[in-house]
Amino acid sequence: MSTDQPAAVIVLAAGEGKRMRSRTPKVLHPIAGRSLVGHALAAAWSLRPEHLAVVVRHQRELVAGHVAQIAPEAVIADQDEVPGTGSAVAAGLRALGPLKGVVVVTYADVPLLSGETLAALVAAHRAEQAAVTVLTAEVGDPTGYGRVLRDAAGNVTGIVEQRDATPEQQAVREINSGIYAFDADVLNDALGRITADNDQNEMYLTDVLGIAHADGRAVRAVPTADLWQVEGVNDRVQLATLGAELNRRLLVAHMRAGVTVVDPASTWVDVDVALASDVTLQPGSQLLAGTTVASGATIGPDSTLSACVVGEGASVIRSHCVGARIEAGAGVGPFSYLRPGTVLGPDGKIGAFVETKNATIGAGAKVPHLTYAGDATIGAGANIGAATIFANYDGVKKHHTTVGAHARVGSDTVLVAPVTIGDGAYTAAGSTITEDVPAGALAVARGRQHNSEGWVAKRREGTPSARAAESSVADPGA
Repeated sequence: MSTDQPAAVIVLAAGEGKRMRSRTPKVLHPIAGRSLVGHALAAAWSLRPEHLAVVVRHQRELVAGHVAQIAPEAVIADQDEVPGTGSAVAAGLRALGPLKGVVVVTYADVPLLSGETLAALVAAHRAEQAAVTVLTAEVGDPTGYGRVLRDAAGNVTGIVEQRDATPEQQAVREINSGIYAFDADVLNDALGRITADNDQNEMYLTDVLGIAHADGRAVRAVPTADLWQVEGVNDRVQLATLGAELNRRLLVAHMRAGVTVVDPASTWVDVDVALASDVTLQPGSQLLAGTTVASGATIGPDSTLSACVVGEGASVIRSHCVGARIEAGAGVGPFSYLRPGTVLGPDGKIGAFVETKNATIGAGAKVPHLTYAGDATIGAGANIGAATIFANYDGVKKHHTTVGAHARVGSDTVLVAPVTIGDGAYTAAGSTITEDVPAGALAVARGRQHNSEGWVAKRREGTPSARAAESSVADPGA
């Protein structure tokens, strides 16, 4: 292990989160495309710790299962029946076994806490050769927070919780974030000496600071001016508030890297979205997890992309795209729905009111409007007429349709899969194609038109249609 790496990071995720009023554990609620605990783990991993533990209790199986998916290297530690942060950290230490070095403790509900801030905390802890270093902040209204206590010389002597504080201590505005760097030996020793003799009958982790100070060990504080980084989520209001702030920060970073965001107030991006310089995001755009947009592309207005790849100079207008790949120079929309497996080739077009799924559309090919294309391969330069349906499902299985290069499918055609339209072939408008069409052929699959003269007068007598027809026959020039 590098001397710069902490021995362990322990993330506390055992709380019930009653104020969320949710069947979902608080730490699994997402902002910016990542769960609250996911944000905490991302910050923790940035320190490259030798060990990482997540302490769980409430709805244990759900939280542990999620952690196993997003951070399989993390050790799950179960908090026992003794309440309090001290008990939770003790559980984490038991799960990890003997440790030497720095142990960082943080929380699963502070999503804006950055890896850089944690690294600064560890660096200050080492530089001061401290036994304990706490991340603090000064706030205008400290109600509800633990207060940082200092002696006349400014040294940290301990932390007192709101309920246990005297009136003088409650007036202190420097608050405890709950985020610490500990010497592992000091932490282990102090946890064996703390009690639950307080208003909440809990084992407070904060008591470790008082014990360390009383033992003559150095206790230090690292203040942060960025209060958002120590703000926790306890209810839906705070979830939305921190989500909006995180989104603002993400957009600012993208704009400073060369992205144009026309209206930041109506634009949302997830934390792992990658945007190249000279991308333009129009109002009402949402770019969700796994989306990558190349230089010169324009997204929006009013578009949502999830797990999509958008090439250089492409555009997506008023459309919803999930798991799609849109190559350079291609255009989508307005009002289209690209479902997973869609690949739109370079300079291709998917126009208005088109739905695609598992469809590869070749370079320069066009699906301009009012079409469903599922389980299809459409060749380069092909043109799919309006109201075409790729009938891919027989009630049991999906089947594939292939349309060759530079083929022309007439409007209102139904392509009944499996079927192949050869290169350069045409289908007549209104056809139902059930057999392969050879290259360069014209397929006509429709009944001949028959006009039954006088049918309306006989069968719809007295209707507005009948009167209109009668009037037209009586006065052909009208």
